[in-house]
Amino acid sequence: MPTAKAEQAARTRQRVLLAAAEVFDEAGYEKASVTQIVERAGLTLGALYFHFGSKQGLAEALMNAQPTTIEPRLTSTGLQRLVDITLVWADRMKRDPVLRAGVRLATEQGSHGMNDATSFEEWRALMCSHLDVARCSGELRDGLDTDRLARFVVGACTGMQVYSDLATKRDDLMERVCDMWDFLLPSIASEAVLRDIHVGPTRLPAQ
Repeated sequence: MPTAKAEQAARTRQRVLLAAAEVFDEAGYEKASVTQIVERAGLTLGALYFHFGSKQGLAEALMNAQPTTIEPRLTSTGLQRLVDITLVWADRMKRDPVLRAGVRLATEQGSHGMNDATSFEEWRALMCSHLDVARCSGELRDGLDTDRLARFVVGACTGMQVYSDLATKRDDLMERVCDMWDFLLPSIASEAVLRDIHVGPTRLPAQ
């Protein structure tokens, strides 16, 4: 059972992470400062450096936190789970600063000297795990390469959110994700389950 000290440390870490997400989301990595972040959090620089070590450490933590903002909200399995992950992701990109900051930092990292594909690879591995469940359940067409499909979906979602952000401030991101599945599902889902895979905002879990 966590001690009171450990619980306090976890709360402090989360306060720093949320404040950093808001500042990175608003200003980007280069323009964000650790002073802005601790002022937003109402904490000290010592707290930031204790939990994350540096501004880059904070950025890495946010990039790698993306799946944890989505996965706990879902109960579906297999191919439907993969679809649901992308739908919840599209929905939360409009209102979750931790997710938005993680995505922004990951896609813009080359501009501030970072070259870390970990967050993309974690998404790929997560999607592969659900595709493996789908394969074992007979939900996928024979011969489908699940790793290639997972890499494609990660890349497609990355590009879609950039395009959607520029065009509509992500107002149409959900529509774009649904379009992707309308095109993809007939070529990847087995005939037995194709009609049972649902796409659209109705798949979003209750808030």
